[in-house]
Amino acid sequence: MTLSAVLRAVLMFGLALVAWPALAGEVRDPAVHFFQDSFNDLSEEAEIAQEEGKAGVLVMFETDDCPWCTRMKDTVLNQPQVQDYFRAHFRVIALNTDGDALVTGFDGVEVSETEFALRHNRVRATPTFLFFDPQGKLLTRYTGTTRDSQEFLWLGEYVVGAHFKTERFSRYKRKRWEESS
Repeated sequence: MTLSAVLRAVLMFGLALVAWPALAGEVRDPAVHFFQDSFNDLSEEAEIAQEEGKAGVLVMFETDDCPWCTRMKDTVLNQPQVQDYFRAHFRVIALNTDGDALVTGFDGVEVSETEFALRHNRVRATPTFLFFDPQGKLLTRYTGTTRDSQEFLWLGEYVVGAHFKTERFSRYKRKRWEESS
């Protein structure tokens, strides 16, 4: 095989990977169907979550140039079953760890997105998903990407079912994997 044939094959494989979510079925824009409009007032988000009987507030910390954030949006957060599950159980918002927009924390204190991420929540990598109860108490955090939408759904179940109180997500995930196999 010539070098140009190898390069052509690699390019075609890469294009197939990018197109895979669309080929696998319906996808929806996560900006519209996963994240909810917010004025970045987390105490208000928690209040709405409580009124709606939700488990709490999910905050995704991201940056504009984060390839892993883009991967999550393009392969996991764009899946209708993920969007429907998380919207049913959480108020879901995104914050930019490099952002200057103001965020009102659960304590009512207003700071920049960057300060809220770094100083208030020790977010050092993106994406980071923080799950808060309706009173603003941190339930659990997950840093990085999930393998696929099923693993992300298990993360949601892990929080909604309060499994974080008795076991690590890795153990919960392993049990769920064994049950589904």
